[in-house]
Amino acid sequence: MTDPKTLSQQRFNQFAQRYVNSEAHTRTDELGRLVEMAQPQAHWTMLDVATGGGHTALAFAPHVASVIASDIAQQMLEAARVHITEQGVTNVEFRYADAEDLPFDDDAFDLVTCRIAPHHFPNAARFVQEVARVLKVGGRMVIQDHLRSDDPTVADYAESFERLRDPSHNLAFTEGEWRAMFEAAGLVVEQVRLTIKRIPFGPWAERQSCSPEVTAELLERLRTAPEWMMVQELDTPDVSFVNHNIYISGRKA
Repeated sequence: MTDPKTLSQQRFNQFAQRYVNSEAHTRTDELGRLVEMAQPQAHWTMLDVATGGGHTALAFAPHVASVIASDIAQQMLEAARVHITEQGVTNVEFRYADAEDLPFDDDAFDLVTCRIAPHHFPNAARFVQEVARVLKVGGRMVIQDHLRSDDPTVADYAESFERLRDPSHNLAFTEGEWRAMFEAAGLVVEQVRLTIKRIPFGPWAERQSCSPEVTAELLERLRTAPEWMMVQELDTPDVSFVNHNIYISGRKA
């Protein structure tokens, strides 16, 4: 069996350009919310973990002195580099990095961000500990990711649905679990915002190149999906569901 990190590397290398072009990942309302929560300063140094298509790094680059955009998938990182440099941005550096073993010094960054990625990490608590290590005292961490329901039955259904589409999906977390991870790492939680994001099914399935069989199974599962997923327009080309997202920021004490 392929280990989770290798699986993530394989899949995101394979689909790198799709994530650069993904409308779901370029949403200015979400990126603006992260910037608002982080309150970046012009002299700050920043790290964006699991940068994917580089959208978060690109959104923050005008607001800080320098950004390191990091990812565990080399082809994903290269796609992000092309995407960002094509915009004429010159203060972003690109580095290979495992989110759970960051190759950076202690107390190196004023800000660390991570967007729509921790649900892929085998050990998210270890990731949060690593972020706390590389943050300066007083530095800030801001995350956006899937939110898991507090209802175990609903959570299991939604997690299984996500994993069928993308086997590199490991686990999303509840608000309480995120708060506990921050606090265990010495990060004082400053803000939490919960949102609902409607996901058009077609582009979502196509982004991971789902086979006709997997696509059919996913559609079948939407028929019995819990209210948490808020399915609409079933049996039409416009079928959609929702992801619940959490935005959480913390400061290193």
